[in-house]
Amino acid sequence: MAVKTQSMKIETKGETDLIDITRKVENFVKDSGITSGIVTVFVPGSTAGITTIEYESGAIKDFQRAIERIAPKNIHYDHDARWGDGNGYSHIRAALLGPSITVPFSSSRLLLGTWQQIVLVDFDNRSRKRDVILQIIGE
Repeated sequence: MAVKTQSMKIETKGETDLIDITRKVENFVKDSGITSGIVTVFVPGSTAGITTIEYESGAIKDFQRAIERIAPKNIHYDHDARWGDGNGYSHIRAALLGPSITVPFSSSRLLLGTWQQIVLVDFDNRSRKRDVILQIIGE
C-alpha cells in the first residue's frame, strides 16, 4: 500500500466559477506510479467545493442558476452582518457542495463516466488562488 500527496494552485474568478481539473488529476495519477486505488481531491477553505459535472456550457449555466436558487446571493446572511465581507452566500454554497470527492482508478486510469469531469467550484465573491490537494491511496 502506498500513499502519495500533491498540492496544486488554481486561479479562479470567484462567483461560482467552475474549473475543469480532470486532466491535472489524471496526470497526477499516471505520474504517481500507483496503478490501482483511489484519489481524493480536496480544496481547503470554506468558500469553494469539489464535484463532478459534464463540463459543457449548458450544464455549467444550469449549475450556476441552480446554486443561485438554493442559496441566493442577494439575501441577508448573518455572516455578512458579523464580518462585513459580503460572502455569506459563498460559505453556504460551499458547505452544501462539500470540499472533496474520491475517485477510484485502475490501470492508472480514473474510473469516471464518459461525460463526467472533476471540477473545482469557487463560490467566493472575489478571485482567488486556490490550493487543491490530491492524495492517492493504492498499490
